[in-house]
Amino acid sequence: MMGRTRRGRRSYSAGEWGRNRVRIFADPKTGILQIEWRENGRRLTRSLKHRDWRRAKRQADEFAAGFAGPVLNGKQEAEPEPLTLGVLFDIYGEEVTPTKADRTRRRDRVATAMFLRFFGRDRDPATLSQRDWDRFIRERRAGRVGPSGEPVGDRMVEGDLTFLMAVLNWAARSRDDQGRLLLDRNPLKGLRKPREKNPTRVVLDDDEYRVLLGVSRQVNWRFHVALVLAHETGHRIGAIRQLRWTDIDLEGRTIRWRAKHEKTGYEHVTPVTDEAVAALEEARRMGAGTGDAPVLPAGTDASRCMGRGWAYRLWRRAEALAGLERKGGRGWHSLRRKFASDLMDLPLKVLCDLGGWKNAHTVLRCYQRADEGQLRKALETRRAVRA
Repeated sequence: MMGRTRRGRRSYSAGEWGRNRVRIFADPKTGILQIEWRENGRRLTRSLKHRDWRRAKRQADEFAAGFAGPVLNGKQEAEPEPLTLGVLFDIYGEEVTPTKADRTRRRDRVATAMFLRFFGRDRDPATLSQRDWDRFIRERRAGRVGPSGEPVGDRMVEGDLTFLMAVLNWAARSRDDQGRLLLDRNPLKGLRKPREKNPTRVVLDDDEYRVLLGVSRQVNWRFHVALVLAHETGHRIGAIRQLRWTDIDLEGRTIRWRAKHEKTGYEHVTPVTDEAVAALEEARRMGAGTGDAPVLPAGTDASRCMGRGWAYRLWRRAEALAGLERKGGRGWHSLRRKFASDLMDLPLKVLCDLGGWKNAHTVLRCYQRADEGQLRKALETRRAVRA
């Protein structure tokens, strides 16, 4: 008796036709594996209540050999097999990752492949420990782990470990079809992630913005519109370049920021300034300007939004035209930091709502930076109060 896997679709058969033929396959909606066989001429199907392909193949072979009938008929309860990292990441990738933004979904897939290569698909996640944690940090920093093969900083390592912790925390809160927790606890809970001691967080200053604005139309009308919107709304370039005209209300002077284009998944509506309205009106004159068309269409296909790579190439071209010396960290995101720093006097709740931040702590830690003028003003205010 030989088992075989069908090509083209996920299916495995064991046994002989007309005698003890058994087939397993995945439910197309849930991914839960099913087993199918014939009994007294009737075709019967039962759920195996798991997604472990290797385990399902073994069950099919055993059932075809006559060992597993009582289990499938409910006369005895099979002991759950230990959860492997491969199965855990597969479940997380099917149920959680699709709810995230496009860029985050891609990062999830890359990080999943990296961790499975490093720890192994068959590793029991409950056995992960401080030694595994420390070993990953060393190897990742040195570039011996990861898609690029290059050494990386602590900020990148922190991001990778944040994803791993998210998967393990989710497993410790989630139950299988029998009501059992996927993991009794997160084995890495409480371990400290490395943090960049002096991260490069450049804030674009007013002079730099003015010179970039001066050459913006020479670069491309899309760059001019994107530059103004980034400065006036404080939003990420990823959200700006994916705006469509159905998100824009010029009469009401508002923009709707879709959750799927926001890193935080936070859908919200913000008012816009006169400068932003003028830029949007220019975009409407230059592009389609109606319906669900992109505000910033791609150069080769007007039905698609401007790509991420093109947006960054336009920025570099503008820097060159403006005569600005290349500076690491000065890019589209430096405008988001400028927005947060310019509006430092606002209540944090108002600033977060305007810029699309869900966490005020993130604004304080990563975005706001007081300049010398603000520091001197604070000291003068203190002197006046004391007088």
